[in-house]
Amino acid sequence: MIQPKYGFGRLATVVAAILVPIALCSGPARADEEPARVRGTVASLEGTKLVVHAKDGKDVAITLADKLGAIAVVKASMADIKQGTFIGTATATQPDSTLRSVEVVVFPDNMRGTAEGHYPWDLPGSSMMTNATVSNAVKGVDGQTVTVTYKGGEKKIDIPANVPVVALVPSSAADIQAGQAVFVPGQRQADGSIHAGAVLFGKDGLVPPM
Repeated sequence: MIQPKYGFGRLATVVAAILVPIALCSGPARADEEPARVRGTVASLEGTKLVVHAKDGKDVAITLADKLGAIAVVKASMADIKQGTFIGTATATQPDSTLRSVEVVVFPDNMRGTAEGHYPWDLPGSSMMTNATVSNAVKGVDGQTVTVTYKGGEKKIDIPANVPVVALVPSSAADIQAGQAVFVPGQRQADGSIHAGAVLFGKDGLVPPM
């Protein structure tokens, strides 16, 4: 069974509702609030049961919300990162304490404010995630440097020219197919199961970099 397609406004609400508490859960939490970010390829999707063949080779079963937020991740470019744009970027802290981006997600206006803030992330190394609005962008020879602002803070981030830049497009669960690369932000429950309200899947062979 495949869930029906939802309008953009409803999708944005569903995605924001599931991403915000997950992304901001950076400190100690109860077992049923533990973030569980699953990356891999779709093995199967049957109704509300998604099985992902994870990067570590294991199959991970995920229980999806009845009203699933399905989001296509599509290729974007450095030109899409400009003043006023709301972005999400995972960064690595350099020896001189500067932040260097390892990926950038450009959010549509209807998802502005999703998981806003600066918090630990789980990519290799001591990664951080910053979801914020670009207040200033300065182009350089090898990329650009942006200043981003979020509630309670501001960060200056270097974005190398070779960093993957993607955008999010509202979609339908019917577009999620076996073999597609996915990023599933969910929560691990007290019994060890994983529940999620959104699935981000790569369009045209793209691998979600977040």
